[in-house]
Amino acid sequence: MSIARSFFRLAASVLAVAALAPLAQAQERVLNLYSARHYQTDEALYADFTKATGIRINRVEADDAGILARLRAEGTASPADVILLVDAARLWRGEQDGLFQPVKSAVLEQRVPAQLRGGVSEQGTQWFGMSTRARVVVYDKSRFKASDVDTYEKLAGPAMKGQVCIRSGSHPYNLSLFGSLMEHLGPQATENWLKGLVANMARAPKGGDTDQIRAVASGECGVAITNSYYYARLARSTKPEDRAVVEKTGLAFPNQASWGTHVNISGAAVARNARNRDAAVQFLEYLASDSAQRYFADGNNEHPVVASVKPHTALAALGSFKAETVPIAKVGANTAQVQQMLDRVGFK
Repeated sequence: MSIARSFFRLAASVLAVAALAPLAQAQERVLNLYSARHYQTDEALYADFTKATGIRINRVEADDAGILARLRAEGTASPADVILLVDAARLWRGEQDGLFQPVKSAVLEQRVPAQLRGGVSEQGTQWFGMSTRARVVVYDKSRFKASDVDTYEKLAGPAMKGQVCIRSGSHPYNLSLFGSLMEHLGPQATENWLKGLVANMARAPKGGDTDQIRAVASGECGVAITNSYYYARLARSTKPEDRAVVEKTGLAFPNQASWGTHVNISGAAVARNARNRDAAVQFLEYLASDSAQRYFADGNNEHPVVASVKPHTALAALGSFKAETVPIAKVGANTAQVQQMLDRVGFK
C-alpha cells in the first residue's frame, strides 16, 4: 500500500470520528441543578442518580436567596433545570416570581403529602417538599424541664425573661416558624408574641442554630430555638465537647397538645426555562424514592417526607412528635407580613 493511500485512509478515519463527536455530545443526557443544599452526603445522592439513569449532573451551589437572584438575572437564558431550596418561604417566593414550572407526576403526588407541596393548577404542582426538619426548643436541664417549654407561646411569657437565644429573626428558618404561628394565632397575637420574645432574649440574635444550642449548654441562655437536625448532628458526634452539649440540654417538641410542632422543608422544583425537562422530572421523582429519602434521613438527620422511610436512629431517639398540618405554602405566603412585624418590634 502506498504512503499516499495510507495517509488518505487515516485522514478519512479522523474525519469520521470528528463528525461523530458532536452527535455523541448531543446524545449525552445532562441535568443542570441549582442547589442551596450544602451537605457532603448529598454527593452520594447525586452519584446514585447518575449511575441509575446515565444522566450527568452539573451543579451550581449558593444560598436560597442567591439562587433566586441568579434565576431572575438569567431570565430565559438560564440553563437551570432543577432548583433545590431549603426553606418554604423561599420556595413560595420563587413560585410567586414565576421561576418554576408546574409538574404533573403521579409518583410525586402519591409520595409527597399534599401539605408539603406548592401551588396547584390544571398544569400541575409548582414544587414538592423532599425532606422536613422540625423547629424545636432546646433547654438547660439544670434550670428548666420540658413542660416549661412545651409550647412556642411560653417562650414569650414572663417566666422566660432573659432566657431566650435565637438566630436572626429574618433568617428563613425563623420567618417560616413565625409565618406558621400567624396561621394559628392570627396577625395581632403573632406580633404580640414576637414582642414578648424580643423582651425575653438573653442576648441579641447572632450565629446559627448550633450556636444557639451551645449557648444553652454554656449557661449563656436557658432556652433556644433550633432545627431538629442540628441537635441530632451533635448527638451523633464522637467529639467529647459535642456529647457534653447534649448531656446538659434537653429537647422539646412544642404544641403537642394543640396544633403540633412547626416543620420546614427542603424542596425541589423544575425551573421555568428548563431545557432538560424530562430529566428534571425524573430527578424529582428520584428524590422521592426510598433510596434517596434514606440519604436525607441518614446523611443529614432530616425527616423523610415518604411515610414508609424511617428517620435515622439519632433523630428517632429524640422522640416521635405530632407535626402541624398547615399547608407549607401558606406559611411561605405569610413571611412578607411577618418581616414587617419584625421591623416594628425591633427583632433583628
